[in-house]
Amino acid sequence: MDASSAGQAEIIRTERGLTIAGTRITLYDVMDYVTAQYPPKFIRSLFNLTEEQINAALSYIEANRSEVEAEYQLVLKQSEENRQYWEERKREHFARVAAMPPRPGREALWAKLQEQKARHKLEA
Repeated sequence: MDASSAGQAEIIRTERGLTIAGTRITLYDVMDYVTAQYPPKFIRSLFNLTEEQINAALSYIEANRSEVEAEYQLVLKQSEENRQYWEERKREHFARVAAMPPRPGREALWAKLQEQKARHKLEA
């Protein structure tokens, strides 16, 4: 019988990283709030965790602080790289879309949109 079947929460490693057993919540999700010094009760209610789950997560983080912190920094770095990648992709996509001519039959709508954009630029 494992700890989760005995009613105790545990931390497991999945393809997503260190995860609270029985959930999709990673310790890195919890670390965002631990680092910002949110109280455990708030974190528990935010993720809809049981008392055992939040205690297991916080205990694991405390007992393995350097390992969890190192992985957390890696996750933050990867997240920032993904954000920058997709921002660049969106910028390129929106530039291509903006350069496209209006669809046939929508010239009047296109002209009205361009007029509104010009007016908005003047107001900003």
